[in-house]
Amino acid sequence: MTEIAHWPLLSTLLALPLLGALACALLRRAPLAQHIALGSGLLTLLCSLLIVCAFDRTDPHFQMLESADWIADLGIRYLVGVDGLSLLFLPATALLFVGAVVAGWRVTAAAAPLSPGLYFAMLLLLEAATLGVFCALDTILFFFCWEFTLPPLYLLVSLWGLGASRQSAAVRYFLVMLAGGVPLLFGFLALAFAHADGAAPVFALPTLLATPLPEATQYLVFLLLLLGLGAKVPLVPLHTWLPPMAISAPIAVTALLAGLKLGAYGLIRLAIPLAPLAARDLHWLLAGFGTVAILYGGVAALVHSNLRGMLAYSSLAHVGLVLLGLSSFSVYGLQGVVLQLLNFSLAGGGAFLVLSFLRRRTGSTDIAQLGGVLRSMPRLSAFFLLFGLAGIGLPGTSGFPGELLIIVAALHDHTGAGLAALFGMVLAAAAFLSPFRQAFFGPPANPEVAAAADLLPRETALLLVPATLVLGVGLYPMPILELLRPAAEAWVAALAGL
Repeated sequence: MTEIAHWPLLSTLLALPLLGALACALLRRAPLAQHIALGSGLLTLLCSLLIVCAFDRTDPHFQMLESADWIADLGIRYLVGVDGLSLLFLPATALLFVGAVVAGWRVTAAAAPLSPGLYFAMLLLLEAATLGVFCALDTILFFFCWEFTLPPLYLLVSLWGLGASRQSAAVRYFLVMLAGGVPLLFGFLALAFAHADGAAPVFALPTLLATPLPEATQYLVFLLLLLGLGAKVPLVPLHTWLPPMAISAPIAVTALLAGLKLGAYGLIRLAIPLAPLAARDLHWLLAGFGTVAILYGGVAALVHSNLRGMLAYSSLAHVGLVLLGLSSFSVYGLQGVVLQLLNFSLAGGGAFLVLSFLRRRTGSTDIAQLGGVLRSMPRLSAFFLLFGLAGIGLPGTSGFPGELLIIVAALHDHTGAGLAALFGMVLAAAAFLSPFRQAFFGPPANPEVAAAADLLPRETALLLVPATLVLGVGLYPMPILELLRPAAEAWVAALAGL
C-alpha cells in the first residue's frame, strides 16, 4: 500500500472517466460505447478503492497530495488531495455512476441527431467533474470542477430528458447554478486577496485554512459561500430547480443529483472551516435553513403524486437534517452528517435507479398509473422498499446511524430544531410508506404493470452492491466512524481554536 500511495492515484482517478468520455464521443455504435462507459466506470471504481486502501486512517491531514502549476502568475495550481472527510465520497461517486451507466444501457439518440455515445460521454464528463470537486484543494480548481458539472447535465436533461418540459427544466437548472457561481467566485476572490498581504493572491486550501481571516471578512466570505453553495445544496427557497429536474431529467441523472450532495460537501470543506467565527456566530442561520427544509420537504413529499417527485422532496428534507447537524459543530454531529451524505448515495441513488428500471418496464412512475407492482416485480419492489426504509432511517439500515448522531447533536445545541427534525422524520416515513402502499400493492391500474418482467440479472447484481452496503453500514457503522474521527476531531478543533 505504501508503494501504491506514491502513484498519482488521484490524477489517475480523474483521467479515467475523461479518457472514457473521449472514446465514447468518438464512437457512433451504441453497444461499443456502452461497454466502454461501463469499463471506464468500473476502472474508476477500482481506482477509488485503491485510494481507500492506501489511505492512512490515523492521519487527519490531507494525503496523496499532487501539485502542478496551472496559472502560475496568479498562484493558481492543480492541487488535489483527500482527507478522512472526503475519502469515502470517491468510491460512493464511482459506484453511483456505474449504476447510472447500467440504468442508461438502452438509451437511444431518438431525441437528438447525435450519436448514442454522446450520452455516455456526458455521463463520464460529469463523473470526472464531480470527483474533481471532492479532490480539489485549490479554490479555483474547485470552482472549475463545480462549474464544469453544468454543461453535461444540461445536455443530458435537454436531449434525453422525459416529457415536453425537459428543455425548460434544463435551462432553469443551468441558470440557477450559473447565478450561484457568481457569489461563490466572489467569495473565493475575497479569500484570496485577504490573504495576499501585498503578494500574489492565495488560492491553496491548506494555506487558507492555516491562516485565519479578519472577523469582518469572515462574515462576508461565509455569506457569499453559503449563497453560492446553497443553490446546489439546495437551500429553501433556492430549490426551485429541484421539482422540474426530478420529473424531467433522465431518472439515472436524477439519481446522481439526489445521491451526490456537492453543495453540502462544499459547506463542510469550504464555507465553515474558512470562516469559522462567522459560522459559529451564524449557527442559527444553518439551523433555521435546516428546519425549514425538513418540514417543507416532508410535507411536499407527502402530497406529491409521482414517486420521483416524492423522493426528490424527501432528499430535500434530509438535506435539512444535514444542515442541522452541521450547525452543532460537534464531532459526532459531523460524523452523522458525512454518514447521511453517504447514505444519499447508497439509498437515494439506489431508489432512483430502481425507479429507472420501473419506468423502463411500465412507462410511468406516477402513483396513479401503478399498483400491483409487487405481484409482477417482487425483486424490484424489495429493493425499492429497502432503499426507502434506509432513506427514512430505519434501524439496521445505513440511514439510522447518521440520523441518530445528528438528532443527538441537534437536541443538545438546538432543542427546538431537534424536535422539529423528529417530527420531520415522522413526515418522511409517511411520505414513503403511503405512496409505496398505493403503487406496489393493490390491483394494477396499468396493464403494462401486470405484464412487466422483473429485474434482469445484471440489474439485480448492480442493486445488490448498494443494498449490501446499506445493511452493512446500518448494522456495523464503526469502521466508517473510526475512519472519520481523526479528520472530524481536527475539523472541530480548528473551529474551536479560531
